[in-house]
Amino acid sequence: MLLNEFLKEHRKIELQDRKAQEQQNEIDTLKAELKEQKSLIQKESAQVELKKSAPQTVLNNQ
Repeated sequence: MLLNEFLKEHRKIELQDRKAQEQQNEIDTLKAELKEQKSLIQKESAQVELKKSAPQTVLNNQ
């Protein structure tokens, strides 16, 4: 009886460990995606800043 209880608890813990590992994998994937999005946002922001700081030429047709 004691062995059966131990095995049942052991299986429960193994299942929890698998779920925790899956969740960690999902977290790692999301972190990588966020890092990629951050990089893209930084590139776009830099391009916008370049466009803002570029000298504007006004044509005077007189």
